[in-house]
Amino acid sequence: MLKMLGWKAGEPIVPEQKCIILGVPHTSFWDFIVSYFYYTSVGGKARCMIKKELFFPPLGWILKAMGGIPVDRKNSTNLIRSIIANAKEYDTFHIAIAPEGTRKAVKRWKTGFHTIARHADMPVYLGYFDWSRKVVGRGQKFELTDDAVADMKRIQQIYEEMNLGAKHPDQYVTQ
Repeated sequence: MLKMLGWKAGEPIVPEQKCIILGVPHTSFWDFIVSYFYYTSVGGKARCMIKKELFFPPLGWILKAMGGIPVDRKNSTNLIRSIIANAKEYDTFHIAIAPEGTRKAVKRWKTGFHTIARHADMPVYLGYFDWSRKVVGRGQKFELTDDAVADMKRIQQIYEEMNLGAKHPDQYVTQ
């Protein structure tokens, strides 16, 4: 399916049993579809957080089958605890998280993934969808520090240097 849509896979599945893969730039629901086809094509099964409002029949059944986890975005503390608990429950747990938190342009990316990674002892990969080149991948591994703000600045700088093309460029802001 990935090839039929004209996309190329960047990197193979991550080697670790558990990890967080960031999904940037996230400006369209199609990012989920493209990344799902990518990760399954390289042999992976990733999960991702999707707003709970989309989990109505039959769409909800499809999203769950594709690894979607319904989340209540209004309560970030419970959301983070829930993801950490899910990570500890499974032997293999690869979760895709969009640090932008939404498909709209935002000035401040969310650091919840950082908290989850530190508490669940999971590495972070800088996943990407490049609509201009039609390449999708899990990206490079990023070593976190104790400073979420400094890490986020470095992550956004790396993404800026990647010069990625978003599906909706006006909705993508790195810094």
